[in-house]
Amino acid sequence: MLTDTHAHLAMGDEPVEALLERAHAAGVSTIVTIGIDLASSAEAAQIAAVQRGVHAAVGIHPHNAIEATDGVLERLADLARGDAVVAIGETGLDYFRDHSPRIRQEESFRSHIRLAKELDRTLVIHDREAHDDVVAILLDEGAPPRTVLHAFSGGVELVNLCAEQGWFVSFAGNVTFRNAEELRVAAKATPPELLLSETDSPYLSPHPLRGKPNEPARVAYVVDQLAELHGLDSQDMARLTSANARRAFALPADPGDPQG
Repeated sequence: MLTDTHAHLAMGDEPVEALLERAHAAGVSTIVTIGIDLASSAEAAQIAAVQRGVHAAVGIHPHNAIEATDGVLERLADLARGDAVVAIGETGLDYFRDHSPRIRQEESFRSHIRLAKELDRTLVIHDREAHDDVVAILLDEGAPPRTVLHAFSGGVELVNLCAEQGWFVSFAGNVTFRNAEELRVAAKATPPELLLSETDSPYLSPHPLRGKPNEPARVAYVVDQLAELHGLDSQDMARLTSANARRAFALPADPGDPQG
C-alpha cells in the first residue's frame, strides 16, 4: 500500500497505462498526477477521471508563471472544481532557474494560494532555493489548511517551521542520493505525521537508478529510505505515508487499510 503524492504521468515517454500497470504491480495504490501549465493540468484531470487510484493537481509551475493570466486561472478554477482534482499546484517559487520573472512567480503563487483556499483544495508547492520567500508569502496570505512542500529541499530549520504550521513535507528520490546527507537529516527530523512520499517522476529517479526516467513504481525506494531514517520497517512507513497522504489531500479512506 504505497502512495506517490507527486508524479507527472503524462510527461514521460511511456503510455500512462504502462506506468500504472507497473505501479499497481509494485503495490502503489494511490497517485497524484500534477499539472505544470493549463494543457498538462487538463490532461492530469482527464487521466484522474478515468484511472483507478489516480487523483489530479492543477496549476501553473513557477517556470511558467508568466502564463498565469486571469483567463488561465479561471480555467484552472473550472478544472479544480471537478471531483478528480484534489489539489492546486504545483505552484511556488524557483530561484534556481528563474525561467519567469520573480515578480510574476510571486503573483502566480499568491493567486494559487487564494484559489486553493476558495475551493478547499490542497496546495502543492515547488520551492527551489526560495525558502524564505515561500514561507513569507504563505504566512502573509495565510496557508490553506492542507499545504504540501513537494520534493522538499530545505534543512531542519525549515522542517521545524513546517511542523509548527502543520504543513506536510514530501520527499522524492533525491533523499536517496549519496550526496544528500543534509536532506536525510531533514527527513529524519520531520515529524512522522507530516511525512509524504513521492517520485516527481519522470524526474529524480532514486539511487541506484539515478539518471534514468523515474516512474511511480519507484516510490518504494523513497519509502524504504524514510523507514530506515525513522527506525520503522518499510511496510509500516508505507502505511504511515499513505495515511498521511489521505489527510494531506482529503482522499477517501483505503478500504484495504484497517486504520482507514
